[in-house]
Amino acid sequence: MKTVIKILAISIFIAIGIGFYYRMNNDILLGDRIIGIAVLSSAFILMPIFLYVRWKGKKLSDYTLTKENMDRMRDNNLD
Repeated sequence: MKTVIKILAISIFIAIGIGFYYRMNNDILLGDRIIGIAVLSSAFILMPIFLYVRWKGKKLSDYTLTKENMDRMRDNNLD
């Protein structure tokens, strides 16, 4: 799964570079479309896959501020 993320990220960066190349060569509309598709794909495809891989197997309750976690942090701070 990590290789899929790397390949997808590299392809998105390449697409953004190609979009800027087209913008510099007086085809602004096509360049903007390529850049826009690359940004949307990074936001709606790459980021959810990345977050799923990074949060897999972790408990969300360990990272939220509940009363128990606040008490545990306070006790650890006093030691």
